[in-house]
Amino acid sequence: MMSNILMINNVITSINRKESVNVKALFMMNTPADVYTWKYPIRILLDEGNEVSILARNYGCTLDVLKEEGFSFSAFNCIKSKYFKVFEIFTHVNGARKLSRQFKPSIIIGFGADAALAAGFLNKPCVVFIDSEPTPLLQYLLMKPFVNAILTPNCFLKNLGGKQIRFNSFKELAYLHPKRFTPDPSIYNELGINSNEKYVILRFNAFDAIHDIGRKGFSNDDKFRLFQELRKHSNVFISSEGPLSLELQGHSLNINPSRIHHALYYASLVVGDTGTISTEAAVLGTPAIIYGSFAGKFGNFIELERKWGLIYSFTNCNLAIEKAVEILKNINSKNEWQIKRKQLLADKIDAVDFIVNLIKQNS
Repeated sequence: MMSNILMINNVITSINRKESVNVKALFMMNTPADVYTWKYPIRILLDEGNEVSILARNYGCTLDVLKEEGFSFSAFNCIKSKYFKVFEIFTHVNGARKLSRQFKPSIIIGFGADAALAAGFLNKPCVVFIDSEPTPLLQYLLMKPFVNAILTPNCFLKNLGGKQIRFNSFKELAYLHPKRFTPDPSIYNELGINSNEKYVILRFNAFDAIHDIGRKGFSNDDKFRLFQELRKHSNVFISSEGPLSLELQGHSLNINPSRIHHALYYASLVVGDTGTISTEAAVLGTPAIIYGSFAGKFGNFIELERKWGLIYSFTNCNLAIEKAVEILKNINSKNEWQIKRKQLLADKIDAVDFIVNLIKQNS
C-alpha cells in the first residue's frame, strides 16, 4: 500500500552518544531555507548526545539540500496548487504522527502552523520560528494554543503575544555568520567565469505558497527588461522557481543548490522578487534589491535597508532597475557593502546558540 511517506526515517544519532539523552527533537522542514536555518542547531544537539529526526516536504530542492548536508529524513509530497496548500498541513501532521510511533519526540520545531498542530496532536512542546509578517492570520490563530515559544527577530513588526520571543539576529545568520560560513572562490569555476569578472544573480519567485496569495513580482516582460539592462554591465545568472521565457533559458544559474551561498557572496549584485535570497545576500555583504507588491512590509527588509543600508526595496519596477544599474556602475559598491556587513555582525548575537538554548529550555 502506497504511503505519502517517501523514505523510511533513519533517526540521526551522534557518533559520540552520551549514556542519557536529554532531547529528542523532531524538526519539520518545508523549504531549503528551513534546512539551512536548523542544520547547525541540529549538529550541536547531536554532538551533545541528543537525538534528532527530520520530516521534510518534497518541495524545490529541499530534499537535495538535506542529502548534501548528510541528514537522514522522512519526506512527503506537496500539493502543487497554492489555493489548496492549506490542506497540506494535514499531510504534515499525519507524517509527524507516523514518525512519533518510533521516534517519540520530546519537542517539535518548525516554521509554522504545521509544527504547532503536530505538537498539539501529539501533546508535545513546540518552538516555531517566524520572520514573515504577512503570514495569514489563520496560521497564527492555529498555532498559538499549541506552541511554547514563537521566535522572531527583534525587527519583526507584529506583536504575537506572550509566547513571542524576540532576539537580536536574523534566521540567515544561523548559517551565514562568518563563524560558520567560509566563502569558496572556486565557485567562479563552476560559473564558468574568471574571478575578476562581475556577475549578477537574478532570483524569481514562483509565488505558489500560501503566503504568496495576492503577491506579485516581476512579470515576464519585466524579467527580460531587467536582464537586458544588467547584461550591459555584468554577467547575469538567473535562478527561477518557475519556468523562464525562451530568451532567458540559456542564462540559468546551473550550480549545485548547496553552493548558492558561495555564489551570493561573490556576486556584485542580487536582484529578486523573493525574500530569503535577498536577505541572505545582504547579510553576506552583497548589494541586494528586492522588488514586489510586498516590498517594505517585512521587518527584516526595513531594518536591513534603513539601519544598515544593505538592501533596497521597491514596488516600482523602473526604480528597481535604475538602482541596480547605479550599483553596478559604482566600482566601490562591493567594498562599501562589506564594511556595512561588519557593522551589522558586530551588532547581532549568535543565532545558533540562542536557538539551541531555546530548544533545550522547552524540551
